[in-house]
Amino acid sequence: MAVSEIERLKSIVEKLRSEDGCPWDKAQTHVSLKPGCIEEAAEVIGGINILEKTGDADNLKEELGDLLLQIMFHAVMAEEEGLFSFDDVAKAISDKMVRRHPHVFGDMKFASEEELHAVWAEIKRKEKEGKEWQADYLPKAFSEAEELIQKARERKGF
Repeated sequence: MAVSEIERLKSIVEKLRSEDGCPWDKAQTHVSLKPGCIEEAAEVIGGINILEKTGDADNLKEELGDLLLQIMFHAVMAEEEGLFSFDDVAKAISDKMVRRHPHVFGDMKFASEEELHAVWAEIKRKEKEGKEWQADYLPKAFSEAEELIQKARERKGF
């Protein structure tokens, strides 16, 4: 049976982090990968801009791959730590998209776009019940992201 490319990527990251893997990759943590994560997200924006201006999708494909690598690294490390797996991440977002789109994956109908957005907001509110405290971390996270972007600018010579 053929291995999917996502399974291949996971096995590559696992090999990089293995005992006989790459010392740099083995040393990484969720915290140490923060700069790369924010930098790759910014580079995806650049790839989108290139696509919009030139019609050339090669850079976007490459940068999406780099961002996916960041996601896979975090998922593999979380699996090593017994927290969750990449499949858990994919399942969580798939389940969320199905829940938040009852008009697509269910039989709910909306009379207007406003009604659709109101139902979406209510679904999201229910999902976050008891977890409202998590939003308290966002202001600092945005500030940290700005600092990481500034450091990435400096590393890239901008």
